[in-house]
Amino acid sequence: MTIYDFTVLDTKKQPVSLAEYKGKVLLVVNTATGCGFTPQYEGLEALYKKYKDQGLVILDFPCNQFAGQAPGTEEEIVSFCKLKYDVSFPQFAKIKVNGDEADPLYVWLKDQKRGTFGKAIKWNFTKFLIDREGNVIERYAPMTKPEDIEKDLLRLL
Repeated sequence: MTIYDFTVLDTKKQPVSLAEYKGKVLLVVNTATGCGFTPQYEGLEALYKKYKDQGLVILDFPCNQFAGQAPGTEEEIVSFCKLKYDVSFPQFAKIKVNGDEADPLYVWLKDQKRGTFGKAIKWNFTKFLIDREGNVIERYAPMTKPEDIEKDLLRLL
Protein backbone atom coordinates (compact mmCIF):
# COMPACT_ATOMS: atom_id res chain seq x y z
CA MET A 1 0.00 0.00 0.00
CA THR A 2 1.17 3.54 -0.79
CA ILE A 3 -0.30 7.01 -0.44
CA TYR A 4 -1.65 6.60 -3.97
CA ASP A 5 -4.24 4.11 -2.71
CA PHE A 6 -6.15 6.84 -0.83
CA THR A 7 -8.93 9.17 -1.87
CA VAL A 8 -9.51 12.38 0.06
CA LEU A 9 -11.97 15.26 -0.23
CA ASP A 10 -11.05 18.61 -1.69
CA THR A 11 -12.27 21.89 -0.23
CA LYS A 12 -15.54 21.50 -2.16
CA LYS A 13 -16.02 18.00 -0.65
CA GLN A 14 -15.29 16.32 -3.99
CA PRO A 15 -13.21 13.12 -4.02
CA VAL A 16 -9.60 13.36 -5.14
CA SER A 17 -7.48 10.27 -5.71
CA LEU A 18 -3.98 10.79 -4.39
CA ALA A 19 -2.85 8.72 -7.39
CA GLU A 20 -3.01 12.12 -9.17
CA TYR A 21 0.30 12.85 -7.46
CA LYS A 22 2.16 9.73 -8.62
CA GLY A 23 5.79 10.50 -9.33
CA LYS A 24 5.80 13.62 -7.13
CA VAL A 25 7.55 14.25 -3.82
CA LEU A 26 4.81 15.05 -1.31
CA LEU A 27 4.81 16.88 1.99
CA VAL A 28 1.56 16.12 3.83
CA VAL A 29 0.69 18.54 6.63
CA ASN A 30 -2.21 18.83 9.06
CA THR A 31 -2.71 22.57 9.54
CA ALA A 32 -4.68 25.17 11.43
CA THR A 33 -5.31 28.85 10.84
CA GLY A 34 -5.32 29.86 14.52
CA CYS A 35 -2.28 27.98 15.80
CA GLY A 36 1.06 29.22 17.08
CA PHE A 37 2.59 27.33 14.14
CA THR A 38 0.29 28.95 11.54
CA PRO A 39 3.12 31.23 10.31
CA GLN A 40 4.71 28.04 8.93
CA TYR A 41 2.35 28.50 5.98
CA GLU A 42 4.85 31.13 4.79
CA GLY A 43 7.72 28.62 4.82
CA LEU A 44 5.59 25.90 3.25
CA GLU A 45 4.62 28.23 0.41
CA ALA A 46 8.25 29.27 -0.08
CA LEU A 47 9.30 25.61 -0.40
CA TYR A 48 6.44 24.93 -2.78
CA LYS A 49 7.25 27.86 -5.05
CA LYS A 50 10.94 26.99 -5.04
CA TYR A 51 10.57 23.28 -5.83
CA LYS A 52 7.18 22.67 -7.45
CA ASP A 53 8.75 22.64 -10.92
CA GLN A 54 11.07 19.85 -9.71
CA GLY A 55 8.12 17.76 -8.50
CA LEU A 56 7.28 18.91 -4.96
CA VAL A 57 3.62 19.09 -3.95
CA ILE A 58 2.46 20.12 -0.49
CA LEU A 59 -0.90 18.67 0.58
CA ASP A 60 -2.66 20.73 3.25
CA PHE A 61 -5.22 19.06 5.50
CA PRO A 62 -6.79 21.48 8.00
CA CYS A 63 -7.57 19.88 11.35
CA ASN A 64 -9.70 21.32 14.13
CA GLN A 65 -8.89 18.60 16.70
CA PHE A 66 -6.29 20.63 18.59
CA ALA A 67 -7.87 23.35 20.75
CA GLY A 68 -10.30 24.27 17.95
CA GLN A 69 -7.53 26.08 16.06
CA ALA A 70 -8.96 25.49 12.58
CA PRO A 71 -12.41 27.04 12.89
CA GLY A 72 -14.53 28.03 9.95
CA THR A 73 -15.46 26.44 6.69
CA GLU A 74 -13.07 25.18 4.05
CA GLU A 75 -13.87 28.27 2.02
CA GLU A 76 -12.91 30.53 4.94
CA ILE A 77 -9.69 28.59 5.54
CA VAL A 78 -8.68 28.79 1.86
CA SER A 79 -9.46 32.51 1.81
CA PHE A 80 -7.43 33.16 4.97
CA CYS A 81 -4.45 31.20 3.63
CA LYS A 82 -4.53 32.96 0.26
CA LEU A 83 -4.87 36.46 1.73
CA LYS A 84 -2.41 36.07 4.61
CA TYR A 85 0.22 33.70 3.13
CA ASP A 86 -0.51 33.58 -0.63
CA VAL A 87 -0.90 29.79 -0.41
CA SER A 88 -1.01 28.16 -3.83
CA PHE A 89 -0.44 24.48 -2.96
CA PRO A 90 -3.39 22.05 -2.82
CA GLN A 91 -5.69 22.36 0.18
CA PHE A 92 -8.27 19.79 1.19
CA ALA A 93 -11.34 19.42 3.39
CA LYS A 94 -10.92 19.47 7.16
CA ILE A 95 -10.12 16.07 8.62
CA LYS A 96 -9.52 14.34 11.91
CA VAL A 97 -6.07 12.89 12.41
CA ASN A 98 -6.58 11.03 15.72
CA GLY A 99 -9.28 8.92 17.33
CA ASP A 100 -12.01 6.68 16.00
CA GLU A 101 -12.91 9.19 13.28
CA ALA A 102 -9.36 9.68 12.03
CA ASP A 103 -9.15 9.89 8.25
CA PRO A 104 -7.85 6.59 6.77
CA LEU A 105 -4.97 8.49 5.16
CA TYR A 106 -3.77 9.61 8.58
CA VAL A 107 -4.27 6.17 10.11
CA TRP A 108 -1.92 4.87 7.40
CA LEU A 109 0.59 7.74 7.71
CA LYS A 110 0.87 7.19 11.47
CA ASP A 111 1.33 3.45 10.94
CA GLN A 112 4.21 4.16 8.54
CA LYS A 113 6.14 6.59 10.78
CA ARG A 114 5.74 6.96 14.50
CA GLY A 115 6.51 10.23 16.23
CA THR A 116 8.68 10.73 19.29
CA PHE A 117 5.74 9.85 21.53
CA GLY A 118 4.16 7.10 19.43
CA LYS A 119 1.66 7.06 16.59
CA ALA A 120 -0.69 9.85 17.66
CA ILE A 121 -0.41 13.26 16.05
CA LYS A 122 0.43 15.60 18.92
CA TRP A 123 -0.47 18.92 17.27
CA ASN A 124 -1.08 20.71 14.01
CA PHE A 125 1.75 21.14 11.51
CA THR A 126 2.99 17.58 11.86
CA LYS A 127 4.54 16.83 8.49
CA PHE A 128 5.08 13.62 6.50
CA LEU A 129 7.57 13.46 3.62
CA ILE A 130 6.61 11.02 0.84
CA ASP A 131 8.94 9.86 -1.94
CA ARG A 132 8.08 9.61 -5.65
CA GLU A 133 6.96 6.00 -5.17
CA GLY A 134 4.38 6.96 -2.53
CA ASN A 135 6.29 5.76 0.53
CA VAL A 136 6.58 7.66 3.80
CA ILE A 137 10.23 8.62 4.27
CA GLU A 138 10.12 10.91 7.31
CA ARG A 139 7.81 12.42 9.92
CA TYR A 140 8.49 15.86 11.38
CA ALA A 141 7.21 17.37 14.59
CA PRO A 142 5.12 20.57 14.50
CA MET A 143 8.06 22.68 15.67
CA THR A 144 10.16 21.57 12.69
CA LYS A 145 10.18 24.57 10.38
CA PRO A 146 9.61 23.98 6.68
CA GLU A 147 13.05 25.37 5.84
CA ASP A 148 14.59 22.67 8.08
CA ILE A 149 13.07 20.01 5.81
CA GLU A 150 14.69 21.38 2.66
CA LYS A 151 17.81 19.17 2.81
CA ASP A 152 15.64 16.05 3.01
CA LEU A 153 13.47 17.29 0.14
CA LEU A 154 16.50 17.85 -2.05
CA ARG A 155 17.59 14.22 -1.64
CA LEU A 156 14.21 13.09 -3.02
CA LEU A 157 13.87 15.66 -5.78
